[in-house]
Amino acid sequence: MSSSTGTLFRVTTFGESHGGGVGVVVDGCPPRLELSDADIQPDLDRRRPGQSRLVTQRDETDRVEILSGVTDGLTLGSPIAMLVRNQDHRSGAYDHMADIYRPSHADWTTEAKYGIRAVAGGGRASARETIGRVAAGAVARKLLAERVGVEVLAWVSQVHDVVADVDPSSVTVDEVEADPTRCPSTEAASAMTAAIEQARRDGDSLGGVVTCVARGVPAGWGEPVFDKLEADLAKALMSLPASKGFEVGSGFGAASMTGRVHNDPFVPGPDGRPRTTSNHSGGIQGGMSNGEDILLRVAFKPTATISSPQQTVTRAGEAVTLEAKGRHDPCVLPRAVPIVEAAVLMVLADHWLRQAALEGAAPR
Repeated sequence: MSSSTGTLFRVTTFGESHGGGVGVVVDGCPPRLELSDADIQPDLDRRRPGQSRLVTQRDETDRVEILSGVTDGLTLGSPIAMLVRNQDHRSGAYDHMADIYRPSHADWTTEAKYGIRAVAGGGRASARETIGRVAAGAVARKLLAERVGVEVLAWVSQVHDVVADVDPSSVTVDEVEADPTRCPSTEAASAMTAAIEQARRDGDSLGGVVTCVARGVPAGWGEPVFDKLEADLAKALMSLPASKGFEVGSGFGAASMTGRVHNDPFVPGPDGRPRTTSNHSGGIQGGMSNGEDILLRVAFKPTATISSPQQTVTRAGEAVTLEAKGRHDPCVLPRAVPIVEAAVLMVLADHWLRQAALEGAAPR
C-alpha cells in the first residue's frame, strides 16, 4: 500500500478513520527549525470536523502530539512523528453497511484488491487520513516561510454552480477565514452557504473547486522530465480524497486559446531576472517554476455518502437500496482548503531541498 511520498522531504501517513489514531512521519526536515505543537495545530483546526454547521458534526479536537524529531523546540534532522488520536468514532453507525458496497466509495475496489476492508469509516480511504498530510504540510509551511519566504494560500472558488471572482494576487488568509465556506467573496460565500444547507436538507451533496496560489517561489524548482513541478503537484492533489480534476495556470482553457494569446511575454524585472506580463503558465514553464505566482485549481466531487436512497449491491451480489446513516459533510470544499495547501506545501518543500542539493547549498 503506497502511503509514502516525496524524495527528500519524505512523508508517510498512517492510521484508519475508526482506529486508535492517525498520523504521519516526516523524514528529511532540516535540523534547527523551531517547531512545536503550536505550529501544527492551527492547520489541523482548520481541517477538523465540527467547526461549523456546514460540515460533519463528528466531535474531534484533533490535538496533535509530536512524538519524535524535536528537542527543546528545535528539529533534530531525524524523522518527525506526529499522532492525532481518534476520540469520537461511532463505528456502530456503519453496521448496516458491513455487507454493502457504498456507491462511489472505495468499498468494492479496496475489497477487490486486498480481500479485506475496514468497514467503519472507510479505513485508509477516509478523509481522516489527511490529518497526517495537514500536519506534514504545517511543518513544510514553517520551513518554507522561514528559509525561503514562500507563502501558500487556498480558498473555495466554486461550490456547485456558484463561482467566486477572487484576485489570487491580493487575497489574504484573513479574507479566506472570515466565512465558514472559506470563500473570500462575501456575495458568493452567502450563496454557497445556502446551496450547501439546501443539499443537506435534501439528503444530497455538492462538489466544487479549490483554488491555490503559492507566492515567492524562486525560479528553477522542478525536476524535468518525469518529476516536473506540475506533475508532482498533480500527483499530490489528485491523491486527495474526492479530488477529480487538476489544472495549473490556464489549464484546460488553454485548449481554446491561440499561442499569441496564451504565451506569457517576458519583461526585465527589478532584480534583473525576467518577469512575465501575464501568467497563463501558472508560474511553471518546462516543468520548472519561473518566479511568478504558482496558480492551480482542484475539482472535488460531491460527497459520496448521502442519506437519499441509492441503488447498490451486497457482497453476495444481491441488489439492495442503501440509505446511509452517520455524520458526513454535505460538501467537502470548506475542509479541503487546508488539505490542498498541505499537498502543495509538501511538494514545494521537497523540490526546494532537491534544488538546494543541486546547487550544493545547505538548507539551514
